Amino acid sequence: MVQYKVKKINKIAKEGLDLFTDLFSVSEDEDNPDGIILRSSPLDVDDYPSLMAVARAGAGTNNINVARATEKGICVFNTPGANANAVVDLVFPMIGVWKRNIFRGIEFCKSLAVMEPDRVSGEVESKKAAFKGEEIAGKTLGVVGLGQIGVRLANAGVFRHMKVLGFDPAPSIANVHQLSPEVRICKNLGDVLRASDIISLHLPLLETTRHLVNTEFINRIRKGAVLVNYSRGPVVDELAVVEALDRGHLEAYLCDFPTPTLVKHEKVLTTPHLGASTSESEENCSIMAVTELANYLKYGNVIHSVNFPSVEKIPSDKAHSRFCVVNRDVPGMIALISNIFGANNVNIAGYLNQSNGTVGYNIIDVESEIPQEVIGQIIGNKDVIRTRVITFEK
Repeated sequence: MVQYKVKKINKIAKEGLDLFTDLFSVSEDEDNPDGIILRSSPLDVDDYPSLMAVARAGAGTNNINVARATEKGICVFNTPGANANAVVDLVFPMIGVWKRNIFRGIEFCKSLAVMEPDRVSGEVESKKAAFKGEEIAGKTLGVVGLGQIGVRLANAGVFRHMKVLGFDPAPSIANVHQLSPEVRICKNLGDVLRASDIISLHLPLLETTRHLVNTEFINRIRKGAVLVNYSRGPVVDELAVVEALDRGHLEAYLCDFPTPTLVKHEKVLTTPHLGASTSESEENCSIMAVTELANYLKYGNVIHSVNFPSVEKIPSDKAHSRFCVVNRDVPGMIALISNIFGANNVNIAGYLNQSNGTVGYNIIDVESEIPQEVIGQIIGNKDVIRTRVITFEK
């Protein structure tokens, strides 16, 4: 029996969609969904009055108005790490393509097609010196942003015999523990910029990171360094980068975000937003996004949310109903909710609460139905954003 309606936007890998059970109906044409799964299409959560959750099959959520979702008590998920291997797989070849002059060498080889066969070998030998490049072993790689992608890139740099420096203003302890001990974590961004031959950006697009890489930032970079951006295009002020390339402060700019300004510059190499475009990455992102969305709709559990705290609770066999409360992170909410249940003679079988500094999220399990009086009194509090009741079938 269908209980939850899910709207699918963009192409989502079948391997993930197949995980939706009969409790879910999934359609591109659903006008009033309980949940939405998407990739890069813009989404305005105000367009869907019954929406409870959004799952982005990818790391970035800048295509979703997350702040408004939080105001409405809509949980927004992403899939951190699901496309990490795909990005790392692309960054190092791009660095190699530039440093070894591979792209110029390929163009030269194509020009030989019009030449007489017996002259090709001599032409290659006489011109190959023009494409002499540099190895990346021994170079210093600076990784700005130590999420899943940044950590794997840093470790891969060590494997390639590079000196690796890493910086993150708020590093995750779990991610840091995955770093090779040979990666030096810097406490100051300037230390990374001044010491690195190659700087790779792996940052989310936030208001604080938009155009973070501007003229002031670039001027702190070692002269002659290569800048790599496989995070988000607007993290970089492209006009500032072009100016730095023109005056020789940067050797090159490698990115995944072609624009008319960038593609015509001889010191820029771009790919057409291919960072996560592998069949494996799309499958991983789809599976993770579907799992997150289904667990939230079915159980109220939260993992990998960008605006809610992580909360997971397995309902016991005796649990009849689960009451989920989204509230502003203010003191006294746990006591308020508990007292209302107690005043209405409803026994709480289990209570779990977490907060992230902005939002508090509560899971309350009871062994009976939840009276409307309880729900009404809790909803009536000015700091409660949203509630929902999940009934477990026996």
